Amino acid sequence: MTRDEFNRFCGSLKAATNVVQWGNASVWKVGGKIFAVCSHWGEGDHQKISFKCGDTAYDLLREVEGIVPAPYLARAKWVQVVSEAAMPDEDLTLYLQEAHAVVARKLTRVQRRALGLDGD
Repeated sequence: MTRDEFNRFCGSLKAATNVVQWGNASVWKVGGKIFAVCSHWGEGDHQKISFKCGDTAYDLLREVEGIVPAPYLARAKWVQVVSEAAMPDEDLTLYLQEAHAVVARKLTRVQRRALGLDGD
């Protein structure tokens, strides 16, 4: 998945906002909380995609070749896809969607209602 494809997909998620920070990283948030990042963090000079996971997904994805605990964010159960071969784009979009949902669920009821996320 290219950075443009990543940005288009994340931008399609309800109440998602984007900022460019941390050395030109594309950072996606819901309710001000980060759920996905496309950056150059880690080894190599190619773009890598990092995202928040639930507990089970984090444990499973760390075992996949080409997916590692995300630099700076692993303690919060984030992974980084360091090889495009590690995960097809179709699967990546599902994990990005779930990352958005995981973060949105942690928002307060008032925040979710204000963002139109109550029924999600």
